[in-house]
Amino acid sequence: MEDDIKKAQANEETNKSEELKQTPKNFIFEEIEKDLASGRYTHVHTRFPPEPNGYLHIGHAKAMYIDFGAAEKYNGVCNLRFDDTNPVKEDVEYVESIKNDVRWLGFDWEDRLYFASDYFDQLYEYAIELIKAGKAYVCDLSQDEIREYRGTLTEPGKESPYRNRSVEENLDLFERMKNGEFEEGSRVLRAKIDMSSPNLNMRDPVIYRILKKEHHRTGNKWCIYPMYDFQHPLSDAIEGITHSLCSLEYEDHRPLYEWFINNVSVPHKPRQIEFARLNMTYTVMSKRKLNELVQNKYVSGWDDPRMPTLSGLRRRGYTPEAIKDFLERIGVAKTESTVDIALLEHCIREDLNKKAPRAMAVLRPLKLVIDNYPEDLTEEFDIEINPEQPELGTRKVPFSRVLYIERDDFMENPPKKYYRLAPGREVRLKGAYFVTCTGFVKDENTGEITEVHCTYDPASRGGNSPDGRNVKGTIHWVSAKHAFEAEVRLYDRLFLVPNPDDEKENGDYKSCLNPNSLQVLKGCKLEPALKDAEPGSRYQFLRLGYFCVDTVDSTKDCLVFNRIVPLKDTWAKIAAKETTT
Repeated sequence: MEDDIKKAQANEETNKSEELKQTPKNFIFEEIEKDLASGRYTHVHTRFPPEPNGYLHIGHAKAMYIDFGAAEKYNGVCNLRFDDTNPVKEDVEYVESIKNDVRWLGFDWEDRLYFASDYFDQLYEYAIELIKAGKAYVCDLSQDEIREYRGTLTEPGKESPYRNRSVEENLDLFERMKNGEFEEGSRVLRAKIDMSSPNLNMRDPVIYRILKKEHHRTGNKWCIYPMYDFQHPLSDAIEGITHSLCSLEYEDHRPLYEWFINNVSVPHKPRQIEFARLNMTYTVMSKRKLNELVQNKYVSGWDDPRMPTLSGLRRRGYTPEAIKDFLERIGVAKTESTVDIALLEHCIREDLNKKAPRAMAVLRPLKLVIDNYPEDLTEEFDIEINPEQPELGTRKVPFSRVLYIERDDFMENPPKKYYRLAPGREVRLKGAYFVTCTGFVKDENTGEITEVHCTYDPASRGGNSPDGRNVKGTIHWVSAKHAFEAEVRLYDRLFLVPNPDDEKENGDYKSCLNPNSLQVLKGCKLEPALKDAEPGSRYQFLRLGYFCVDTVDSTKDCLVFNRIVPLKDTWAKIAAKETTT
């Protein structure tokens, strides 16, 4: 019996599809199951519909996970559709980056790649249908006037003086809008719904505007473009979507979504269900703000490893598995909340602890000389590749008389509970020998320690105590004549405060940027096994953290390693200190 259970558990771990189907129910799954049970729908067809006006961030990953995950759980399908109705902000670069991100997270749209621009002709016909039914009209009010006429949450709107134009006049004006006869901003097409509706979205929303801009797919064919609230539900209907899953900000738009579905002759009637978007501490998720960080050079680009974009997380070294684990842990809720970024960092640590090979790297080198070690001798020590995977065995690490250790692994006058190297103190060199400090050399001008001298105990080979004596400190090292140099970039959180979006508390979010979010260390000394590391490969640098070979700036002559996360949450220590002072 127990063997059967173990086999079933093993199968679930290796079969992602089955694992997803066993996912605990959330309210979206419950609603889908009700629809299937009632016969409202006979299958599940979802879509992931990003607008190609920027790179995807981890908040989009949550939407993607829900859209593709719901389809997979119920043996359905999920489309990838680009809602590309604003040529002013959209670009092919964003289209390609989004496709790369979806693939990287392990989702497959198969042959179901669509664009809202595929439907421009059909959407135009739907607009004509509304005009003919007396449910849409061409309005000459300016954008500011439309906003003024709209009213407020407590006061009803005021009808446009152009609201009662005849069907014939509206058809004529709309065609002339399409033909480019009018200037941008001079006219729009509006749905005729209810200017006194308590829902502001229903107060005669704009559904087409004039934009004399070249589109990345349709060129200059069109100079009028549909608004998102018009295009989105009708594109869903055209594609046969059953469940339109979207973030909570669109809950107030749902009546408008349904109004368009019910007032034109669409082939299908999808259902919109909203879920809480992902908010995360020490992060901004607004595309506008992320774009501002890129354009004003606060970061190096959309794929800067400090950015919450998927391309930034990928370049930093995050794995798809860690991100999916994070998304699974936070779940799907109906109400907004903020997730601690420490959970995401925990997920990548947990994932890489199992996977990442271990290596020794000295980021701030200090020379250590073993005076009683033969000058011409080189040894090799067998050190485990990953203690979590003993089947991987060991790697050989060269050892010689002159080593490099971390500068903060030696102190001339150590405080209490400092167990690393100090005058007269003995420590273990990881996997090698016990060494005892006998002296050190200082720079005459700066007073900086430039060299530490030690003796070693030959009987402690392999780092084992020959007589059972207790050595509390273990430090890592690299052989000086075998090490190679690399650049290491220590990335940290981009913002200093948990909620940089809180303008009342912090003012402009850019004032909260962390000036130490990136430290670049050159001349770092790494063990020779890393010299041929491939871009994108990940390692645990002993005692330092998890690191990834940069995929953009690394060359054969100069490898660049990005810190993914430290081994421990250093921010938690800082927060603990602040609460006690």
